[in-house]
Amino acid sequence: MGIRGVLLDFSGTLFRLEPGARPDDDFSSLDGSPLTPERVVELFALMTIPTGVPEHLPADLHDTWHRRDLDPRAHRAGYEASLGAPALALAPDVPSRLYDRMLDPESWRPYPDTGAVLRLLRERGLRVAVLSNIAWDLRPTFAAHGLLDLVDEFVLSFAEGVVKPDPKIFRLACERLGVDPADALMVGDSAEADGAATRIGCRFERVEPQATANRPDALLRAVGTHGIAG
Repeated sequence: MGIRGVLLDFSGTLFRLEPGARPDDDFSSLDGSPLTPERVVELFALMTIPTGVPEHLPADLHDTWHRRDLDPRAHRAGYEASLGAPALALAPDVPSRLYDRMLDPESWRPYPDTGAVLRLLRERGLRVAVLSNIAWDLRPTFAAHGLLDLVDEFVLSFAEGVVKPDPKIFRLACERLGVDPADALMVGDSAEADGAATRIGCRFERVEPQATANRPDALLRAVGTHGIAG
């Protein structure tokens, strides 16, 4: 059978957190000195840790961290506590402001071929779901980049009460699209989380979560491997 539906991960697959510097940025260290743009980039990298527990997260919040993609409050608490660790020496208001910046749709940059792949799938009549372990609604981000109408379903862990790699979330995505798992392709950056789609019979293709400037066509190649070409 051919592919009838495509499941796509969000962070590191379709988009990457690359907020860049802004003229009004005034993030500062605990001693009042301004953070360099390079330091801000490093801090944002801490906010997209794919697996494990952040190095600076207090031990009493480890359970909260493991629940972060099911509960928006736990997500904010875990990230703000990690960024607020004494070792990072940030001014008291910076963790919350960095977290808010992460939620800003404009902080997320689509990979160069994201739009092309979504349009290709639409042209081929394939159903598309964005399937993400996430603690906030992604629709505003897709809308901000003119891509919302190219996605049929958003299956988000915090809204569904289940996270990848649990097979339930892949089954749910396939049901929402109205396709059999054997006729679905999952594309994501994590062999552990996204690759678990194979446990219910989906096909899987992995992409590297590189900087957007360094990954121009990985999504097009991923779907092309499974016979979906422009």
